[in-house]
Amino acid sequence: MPYIDAQMVEDIAIGAAFLGTGGGGDPYVGKLMALQAIEKYGPVELLNVEQLPDDAQIVPAAMMGAPTVLVEKVPSGEEVFRAFNMLKDYLGKEIYATIPIEAGGVNSMIPIAVAATQKLPLVDADGMGRAFPELQMVTYHLYGISATPMVIADEKGNTMLLKTVDNFWTENLARNATVVMGGSVMIAIYPMTGKDVKKAGIRNIVTYSAEIGKAIRLARQNDQNPVAALIKVTGGYPLFKGKIGDVIRRTTGGFVRGQAIISGIDDFRGSKLELHFQNENLIAIQDGRVAATVPDLICTVDAETAIPITTEGLRYGQRVVVVGIPCDEKWRTPKGIETVGPRYFGYDVDYVPVETLVKEVR
Repeated sequence: MPYIDAQMVEDIAIGAAFLGTGGGGDPYVGKLMALQAIEKYGPVELLNVEQLPDDAQIVPAAMMGAPTVLVEKVPSGEEVFRAFNMLKDYLGKEIYATIPIEAGGVNSMIPIAVAATQKLPLVDADGMGRAFPELQMVTYHLYGISATPMVIADEKGNTMLLKTVDNFWTENLARNATVVMGGSVMIAIYPMTGKDVKKAGIRNIVTYSAEIGKAIRLARQNDQNPVAALIKVTGGYPLFKGKIGDVIRRTTGGFVRGQAIISGIDDFRGSKLELHFQNENLIAIQDGRVAATVPDLICTVDAETAIPITTEGLRYGQRVVVVGIPCDEKWRTPKGIETVGPRYFGYDVDYVPVETLVKEVR
């Protein structure tokens, strides 16, 4: 049985931050929580989806809110355990395992900390295969699984239980509560069965994150090109290389929203890329032409180290490579595009797969 140890935590933190497409929060605080929990309680058992009994109770744990807030409002470390245990008490059933809600910096680390502390296994799957900003933007929603009952907890000791009529109401009510609670909270959400995970989850995302982080780590250790190693392990497309000339960013309504303007260097000299984000990168526009859109992954990494850069970490003068990766096929269904396609976010463009857009340019 595979186990998550300290080295794998380090690799997952890098790989999941990359897959988080700029969102999911900076992994640093979550990584410290996961490492501390593993040091105290031991490695975490990693379960393949097929190992889950159909009637097993599975509960994700995560951070919700604007990643910019998490930079300054560091969690106490107890919020997520209060949320998780309150939901467990409400369900009145033992929880078999926990699972990441998304692939993202802090939100891939928190479930590891919960699993270690609660002495539970972690399921090698998630509900996005990347990160998205709203609660209904998970493959669980596509398959009719309810986000509630859900528990929200903040660092002050406040805890809230939500039971809503649908997942859009969950997002609206929980987002407003998050703003009142200071802009970032910890949550336990989408309680589901093993059978639900088998049909709705995106599989092997934890091991995939670890593979990405390991590839970057080994390339740097062996004086190889880490960006090339990243492209190889993900099968992604280098969309753009440039220097960040401007970042417009604001925290509003429980999200960090804005755009980055990147001036091309090397093969992209004379070209410009606009990167628009709402927690996560949503659309990349090169010289007026769409280069990639959600639900495909648009990831920004340091041009030298291939270390992922979150949207709250974008800074003037950084030299970056923007990478596009095809999303999971579940998102390319009509309901998937309706839920997370570019038009949902207000962009008047149709979704075109990134691999098609890349071929059109070449």
